[in-house]
Amino acid sequence: QVQLVESGGGLVQAGGSLRLACAASGRSFSNYAMGWFRQAPGAEREFVTAISWNNYNTYYADYADSVKGRFSISRDNAKNTLYLQMNSLKPEDTAVYYCAARQSSRNYVPRNGYEYWGQGTQVTVSS
Repeated sequence: QVQLVESGGGLVQAGGSLRLACAASGRSFSNYAMGWFRQAPGAEREFVTAISWNNYNTYYADYADSVKGRFSISRDNAKNTLYLQMNSLKPEDTAVYYCAARQSSRNYVPRNGYEYWGQGTQVTVSS
């Protein structure tokens, strides 16, 4: 089992920045692919970004087109923490953001099949 707890959400003006964190506990965080997803009101949950695992601190990342160039995912295995740096935020980024984890092959960056989920953190971007 992996337990995930997100933090860092809040209200920000368009063009601003936020940094989300996801603290993991339970099984070895370093051997799981990690991802961020979001769900806006009335919409389905969608993929935002994901990062692979690797024993050599070299990771691969994947981003949804809507956030590419604005968002950045990173992980600190020593702290069992996943991060999402969000810059140039837009009102359409408003959503509940979820952290997720899954087992996967090394260096693989999956967009689906996540097994473990956090409770979510609200991000609201005002225009």
